[in-house]
Amino acid sequence: MTVDVSALHMVLTGDPGLFAIVRLSLVVSLSAVLFAALIGVPIGAFIALTRFPGREGAIVTLNAMMGLPPVVVGLAVFLALSRSGPLGSWGLLFTPQAMVIAQTILVAPIIAALTRQTIEDLWVEYRDELAAMNVGPAGRVMTLVWDARFSLVTALLAGFGRAAAEVGAIIIVGGNIDGFTRTMTTAIALETSKGDLPLAIGLGMVLIFIVILINALAWGARRAGERYAG
Repeated sequence: MTVDVSALHMVLTGDPGLFAIVRLSLVVSLSAVLFAALIGVPIGAFIALTRFPGREGAIVTLNAMMGLPPVVVGLAVFLALSRSGPLGSWGLLFTPQAMVIAQTILVAPIIAALTRQTIEDLWVEYRDELAAMNVGPAGRVMTLVWDARFSLVTALLAGFGRAAAEVGAIIIVGGNIDGFTRTMTTAIALETSKGDLPLAIGLGMVLIFIVILINALAWGARRAGERYAG
């Protein structure tokens, strides 16, 4: 009970150490979602609206990549950014930027796959209408993305949820350095092993709140989309 009270006190009083970890976690995850959206939405829309040899294989591969093992992604990024790796000259290993790269790789397939399915469903609905209006490829993409904006917000929130809960990849490429690359998930794992339960529980409370908030926003986006469609 004392541990729970201490954890709650840390959250309510805005403990600097706790909220520095939360701040870094949000910056890394939001940055990853932004870059993943810039990559995933165009790829998903392209696959949805284009017929090309190997398209079915591309869809299967994209869907499979939604379940990429985080530790494997972390290892791949680690090898790429290490001194002997092809990107070692960038000097990004064990930095927040490396964590963003790893999370982007994990989140981009999720956003791309959900975008592909959403845009493809809308294309079936609006194909004849857009063809009759002689709308070009770029116009089709813009029209369908705008019409699917509420569903795409849900996809982005799903990607953020994956990023915020990630631990395996970022602990490999970030190193869990105190005050520099320590996020909520890596700090919870470390502090629990050290026996510092108040900080671990406090971070867990904040993480659960963020997850609930994400789900509430996703639900609100779906409801807004249903009202708009209606």
